[in-house]
Amino acid sequence: MANEKKTVREPSFILALVPIVAMIGFMLYCFHGHSETGYHDAHLPLVMSIIVACIVGAICGHSFKEMLAGMIERLAASMEAVLILATVGFLVTSFMLSGAIPTMIVYGLDLLTPKLFLPVGCILCAIVGMACGSSWTTTATIGLAFLGIGAGLGIPAPITAGMIISGAYVGDKFSPLSDTTNLAAAVAETGLFDHVTAMVSTTGPTLLLSLILYTILGLNVDTSAYDATVAEGIQEAFRSAFTISPILLLPIIVVIVMCILRVPGLVGIAISVATAVVFMLIFQSTDIFYSYSLGDIFDVLHYGNAVETGNAVADSILGKAKGMDGMMWTINLILVALAYGGALERCGCIEKLFGGLKHKIHSVGSLILATLLTSIFCDATMCDQFLGIGVPAPIYADKYDELGLGRNMLSRTLEDAGTLWAVMFPWTGCGAYQQGVLGMSSFVFFPYAFVNLLNPIYAYVTAMLGRNIFWADGSYTNLFGKTKAGKPAGAPEEAHAKAVANLEARRAAGKAPKINA
Repeated sequence: MANEKKTVREPSFILALVPIVAMIGFMLYCFHGHSETGYHDAHLPLVMSIIVACIVGAICGHSFKEMLAGMIERLAASMEAVLILATVGFLVTSFMLSGAIPTMIVYGLDLLTPKLFLPVGCILCAIVGMACGSSWTTTATIGLAFLGIGAGLGIPAPITAGMIISGAYVGDKFSPLSDTTNLAAAVAETGLFDHVTAMVSTTGPTLLLSLILYTILGLNVDTSAYDATVAEGIQEAFRSAFTISPILLLPIIVVIVMCILRVPGLVGIAISVATAVVFMLIFQSTDIFYSYSLGDIFDVLHYGNAVETGNAVADSILGKAKGMDGMMWTINLILVALAYGGALERCGCIEKLFGGLKHKIHSVGSLILATLLTSIFCDATMCDQFLGIGVPAPIYADKYDELGLGRNMLSRTLEDAGTLWAVMFPWTGCGAYQQGVLGMSSFVFFPYAFVNLLNPIYAYVTAMLGRNIFWADGSYTNLFGKTKAGKPAGAPEEAHAKAVANLEARRAAGKAPKINA
């Protein structure tokens, strides 16, 4: 009959692999398969992979309308993160042209010595990452400066690059302005600051361990190649172009205060940008922002303005102030990556590949391990951190509810691997970007990016031992095995009620720790 509904079937294991294999093939061709003059972005390979996924969906009985609905559903769940990313372009430019970032670099360089360069540099990268909400911006700004300084200090470039990546990604994870931070909270359907709080429990200790390792490396650096003129040249270039003053650090402090006060991301960005613009108008020359007219200020915020100092490192840092327009490449990539993930989910490929695994999970440790490995698999095969975060979330969300865990436990675990390991593969969007900025393959700096390398290991080991766990009722089991009451993390009402009921049942059966008095 004409009105008979078409039968929908689950793809076979081989058919479920087709869109992923196609995507890997397209990526390899674009990044490694032809001359330097060819196409080297991830956007079109993902668009072609969406087409392949839709064909697989059609073979399994899904209409294009259904496949499109799956893509739109995934995009809608992450749209707040996309909106924040669009306005981050304002933030980076206003911070740069107000003198906030130049001031921080000038003063930061005064603190650096060959022995302290690595731990102090990691901390400074984390601060910039938190202020900007972007690991990419951090590596492209202060990261570039540190590469030059590290060379002057006689520190091998791979060690410096690993330190930069570690600090940048710590700041990115802790920033309410970060696209991945917002995305992880969104797909796990938990509160943004509930998510940030949960991340401190794994990334905080990993950062401390990494700082110890960087200090040990720094103490063993041969200082005979130290060249103080590299840092002095960068400082002089910034001082010649900008007014440098401690008060210009205030916009960065505003960002941190917004985080502490748990101000919504878009509101926090608006306040921070307004502060930076006011400081730009008061303290900096009109050579930087054209004039005091509203139209010119809008022009700078939209398109940026590259200030030239004559110092190559300083100019490369300032050249990253490209306004909102400069973020469109990343936004476009996010949109097609999310659409690809939505298409894979709708046609059943992801459920076929990973759905069977979750039915074999019966403990918190095994669930954390499965989530971490799935995120890393998605990073490596789908070539983007947004899929490493967005794809595993709907697969395992109900399992976290079943084990009585908080949704911020899910969001934390997605970032512990999905965000931190995406840069480790040179064929992913993150890996390709950082390779272009830092001038070396991810495989070269991988052993020295201690935070990225160790964070998933720490997250799994502590969960396996029954420690460092956030429960659905807001209680938290710390590293000493003590479970303390707390405020429940955000979650869908029905899912939260189910998770709390499951937690009570597991506690009654002795499978989950009771709250200590």
